[in-house]
Amino acid sequence: MRIVYFCLGWVMVALGVIGLVLPLMPGAVFLIVAAWCFARSSPRFEAWLLGHPTLGKPLRDWRAAGAIPRPAKIMACAGMTFGFAVFCYTFAPSVPLALAVAAGFLACAAYVVSRPAVARQDTSI
Repeated sequence: MRIVYFCLGWVMVALGVIGLVLPLMPGAVFLIVAAWCFARSSPRFEAWLLGHPTLGKPLRDWRAAGAIPRPAKIMACAGMTFGFAVFCYTFAPSVPLALAVAAGFLACAAYVVSRPAVARQDTSI
């Protein structure tokens, strides 16, 4: 199973990096899954991903407190709004379908917004 998790981890890293470039693809989710896969297959690559200068801090914050940075929350909600607008414009869905998709986006947005903005730091010595 370790090789499966290892390969899946690298697929998730690739999708995560692509997602950081493409506005409608959630890169952070794939990187969280990649860290999870590497935790089960390769401590070395898990440490690399968590220690990465660009990708590491958000992953560490997520692990510590389920935290999502405020700019990422704004981008996620804006992306969902844009995606819903494109969906409605492109497909002209029926009202029930549009409401179902809107409900799904609203549930996702509520979850994202409900997460802490930054990881709580331990102030004890």
